[in-house]
Amino acid sequence: MSQLNEYKVTPVTTDAVRPWLLELHYLKRMTSMSYKFGLIHNNEVMGVVTYGNAIPYTMAKSPFGDKWHRNVQELNRLVLSPKCPKNAASFLVSRSIKQLPKPTIVVSYADAGKGHVGYIYQAANFIYTGKSHTQKDWVLKSRPDIHTRTLMDEFAFTPNRIELLKDRYGDDLVQVDRPAKNRYVYVHADKRTKAAIMKDAQFKSHPYPKGNSARLATNATINTQGILF
Repeated sequence: MSQLNEYKVTPVTTDAVRPWLLELHYLKRMTSMSYKFGLIHNNEVMGVVTYGNAIPYTMAKSPFGDKWHRNVQELNRLVLSPKCPKNAASFLVSRSIKQLPKPTIVVSYADAGKGHVGYIYQAANFIYTGKSHTQKDWVLKSRPDIHTRTLMDEFAFTPNRIELLKDRYGDDLVQVDRPAKNRYVYVHADKRTKAAIMKDAQFKSHPYPKGNSARLATNATINTQGILF
């Protein structure tokens, strides 16, 4: 298997990212993308990572307060081919962050409900800030595999979409508790600016969580389609 020194990380187009998000990622949907990067080997895209700022104001200001909320980007998609060598995910994340403008605050969540701990972010020297607050999700009892965001997209931008979903699915539509996620933060900035940002931290840094097995070092769901985050 090729080693990572034969790979590079470069910006890519939306068209290059689209099949990875729609066909391989478990959400099967596009997302807000301010920045898009591909893991390239022999001129072939072997994985993608995307960053977006279409997140709630409360989420954007939660790491470092209102002063820095416009600098927050969420790492919102990460998908790799199963052909990638070991540590390719953290390599892609680290190399892509270096290409973001300074200062950028990257926030990402490891979905404990999907068995993700966050080892990729740990390997990339993110700060672990603890678990996110729990929320409620709308799901279908008969199709629990359909993600709540995919379900909400059926009536996207419609004010009364919950009522429309209830009309369509009836008692099959229920609300459940969303499992808390592990939140990670990375500050990409020059030394002086990073120090100023960190002074405004609204969180306490915690020791990295660990899973039940070292096998989880990729922090990924792996199937025949790829590595999905």
